[in-house]
Amino acid sequence: MATLLYRLGRFAYDRRWLVLAVWLVVVAAVGGSAAAFHGQMTNNFQIPGTETQRMADKLKADLPSASGGSASIVFESLSAAFTDAQKQALSGKLNEIKGLDGVRNVTDPFTTQAQLDGAAAQIAAGNQEIAANEAKLTAGEPQLAAAKAELDANRAKLDAGQTQLDAQKKALAAQGLPEAGIAQATAAAQAQLDAARAQLAAGQAQYDAGRTQADQGAAKIAQAKADLARATRQADAAKDIRFVSGDGKAAIASIQFTGATDGLPASLRSDIQRIAGEVPGVEAHASKELTQDISSIFGTSEAIGVAVAAIVLLFMLGTFVAAGLPLLMALAGVAVGVGGTFALTGVVQMSSVTPMLGLMLGLAVGIDYSLFIVNRHRTQLLRGMDPRQSVALAIGTSGNAVVFAGLTVVIALAALVVPGLPFLAVMGLSAAATVAVAVLVAITLLPAVLGFVGRRIISKRRWARAEAENARAGHEQEEEREDLAASNRGWGAWVTRHPWLSLVASVALLGVLAVPAASLRLALPDGGSEPVESTAYKAYDATGKYFGAGMTGPIIVVGELPAGLDENAAKAKQYDVAERLRSVDGVVAAVPATLSEDRRTAVFQVIPTDGPASASTVQVVHDLRAKGADIQSQTGVTIGLTGQTAANVDISAKLADALPPYLTIVVGLSFVLLLLVFRSLLVPLLATGGFLLTLGAAFGSIVAVYQWGWLGPVFDVTHPGAILSFLPILLIGILFGLAMDYQVFITSGMRESYAHGQEAHLAVRTGFHHAARVITAAAIIMVSVFAGFIFSHLTMVRPLGFGLALGVLLDAFVVRMTLVPAVMRLLGRGAWWLPRWLDRLLPDLDIEGAKLERTTSAARPSAAGEPEPVGR
Repeated sequence: MATLLYRLGRFAYDRRWLVLAVWLVVVAAVGGSAAAFHGQMTNNFQIPGTETQRMADKLKADLPSASGGSASIVFESLSAAFTDAQKQALSGKLNEIKGLDGVRNVTDPFTTQAQLDGAAAQIAAGNQEIAANEAKLTAGEPQLAAAKAELDANRAKLDAGQTQLDAQKKALAAQGLPEAGIAQATAAAQAQLDAARAQLAAGQAQYDAGRTQADQGAAKIAQAKADLARATRQADAAKDIRFVSGDGKAAIASIQFTGATDGLPASLRSDIQRIAGEVPGVEAHASKELTQDISSIFGTSEAIGVAVAAIVLLFMLGTFVAAGLPLLMALAGVAVGVGGTFALTGVVQMSSVTPMLGLMLGLAVGIDYSLFIVNRHRTQLLRGMDPRQSVALAIGTSGNAVVFAGLTVVIALAALVVPGLPFLAVMGLSAAATVAVAVLVAITLLPAVLGFVGRRIISKRRWARAEAENARAGHEQEEEREDLAASNRGWGAWVTRHPWLSLVASVALLGVLAVPAASLRLALPDGGSEPVESTAYKAYDATGKYFGAGMTGPIIVVGELPAGLDENAAKAKQYDVAERLRSVDGVVAAVPATLSEDRRTAVFQVIPTDGPASASTVQVVHDLRAKGADIQSQTGVTIGLTGQTAANVDISAKLADALPPYLTIVVGLSFVLLLLVFRSLLVPLLATGGFLLTLGAAFGSIVAVYQWGWLGPVFDVTHPGAILSFLPILLIGILFGLAMDYQVFITSGMRESYAHGQEAHLAVRTGFHHAARVITAAAIIMVSVFAGFIFSHLTMVRPLGFGLALGVLLDAFVVRMTLVPAVMRLLGRGAWWLPRWLDRLLPDLDIEGAKLERTTSAARPSAAGEPEPVGR
């Protein structure tokens, strides 16, 4: 590998115009693709196969009108309660917003609140009207009963009279009187009976009409009672929800879109906010869905981090040319890696964190990897090596270590596909590709650019001093003596003289920092995590202040109703389900929202007591799901949860479950890789143990600052809460790769010194001395870059930037430069023990290219086989 890279470095140096042209074409092509094909990024995280996603898909199929995204705007009067003029103006602005392309519906808070407030009066009036109608109906019943009794009595009399007349007719017929005579004799009586019967029929018809009217009145009263009962149940369901605050000073309007909020055009977001803010005397606070800007990934704080890195480079390398090269290489790698990520946003759904993660890592590793090579090249030039040979040898030695270090980061990031979370896999693969590009830039473009720079990479004064030193007879032996003396001074010497103290102090410090990690709670951020001065935070704060924190993140419940229900039965089922949902602890309100045309799918809006990222809301989600079996048994309705609040809970739980196996994979991988590199059993165990200590300390510090609120004002943490769900798994993958970088660079020097015959304890000291300066600079640079993201405009990235900055700081200075040399000093020769059978099986990777250096005639190694630090 070292020989191949040596040849690659020499080729890039000799064909520098070709290499430069190829990279310029690549950068231009990627930039053009990003500009032409980029799509919309999202912060809406979903996991296929979860209940949340199934319910979301069901809504999209059965109730498309309820599947679009939503946002809210809180209006706050700057003086007292809203005036009538302000109410009318706001209603007009909301109607204007409703007419915008992409907006499905807008809820007018004043109209809705008036309906809610008037519901009680309407119910009371309805009860009075029903009571009056019932009284009237009751009062008419005796009259109807009397009429019926009179009709029955008259009918009985007529029937008796008819019976008597018929008997008389029979008697006359028995006397032999002809029928004509009988008819003539009874005609008068029969006519009288017929007239009475006609009068009875008229009375019966009048009674039937009255009875029918009374029955219809009773039916109307029954229907009115049923309608009133439903209205009462609806009012009870919404009694704890307000759209205008009790003091009349604030109102909240809900906006529903035809599509997802993450796909909203920037013009629509700005138009909505502009229109909402045009009412004099009223301040409009748009929710996070409307204000989040995920189109930009680089801000002022990130630029400050890069500026600090540039200062460190200038201080270490001495010239603007030398300091600018690592920055230039990092920017080239980021342009290709992050640009390629942007180009894929048109076909791959990815979160705003994805390119930001690539930017962080691309800048950090891009600067560090180039620094290692540039430092090696400068050192060799100062010793008198030919520039062409020096570039090739730097790529074959330090470049070899860079390739391996980059490989560890790439593997750790690519392993993020293992948990099976699509958005996390995209993050990992995108960041891994950016790191891979940074490695390619370091071993191809950098040697080409070094060919253009030549000796200008070294200041004239330093160059003159080097030439004078090289011309002095016996300077190599003098340098070796000075190098040995220097290794007996400084931090590395102190650590190896006091190994037990260094070991105990390091473990104690990391252990104390790790204590808060036991309280780690995962969630996705809400508006409360935004900066205090932001509109999103003001909307979140005002919503909680005037309407309750639960209104900031309602839970959507989807119910599947039995088939064959009519409208009234379906509504009754809705209210039955809503009542049982309200019985769950921590639920303020549960309101039936929408019913599909076939009356098979119902949507309920559940308002919890606290915000979406709170522990109590997480418990509410679990309790609602547990209530599902009871609801199904009692109502026949099957429920499921969806919406962003429920999705956040599902994602957090899934990520928490994926954390242990992923950590196992990464730890196992680190052991195998380091076993191959250092051909030792104890060194990989030490490196892995140190990584776990770093990880625990980083987790603990993140919890203390972002969950507990310690040092909140310093890090602009105004609303401490749960930690970003996917932060731990990202932190594991990234810190693993970076920790192994520093482990390789510092321990390989110790190994080479030991292999060259030095005593084990001395090899630790000299190896530390050779690597300490460049690792210190590299760590400071990486910490500076990551720290720049602590105050990023994307608040989701802030704790990740903090964790990476602190993790690198602790790993580089406490673990790799204190704990590791202390333990190596205590282990002595045992640190390099490896069973013979395993030694024969393992390939010799020659990460530092020591064999190449020995076989290169122009190379002039020091006693330890490592280049001397710059500026010695």
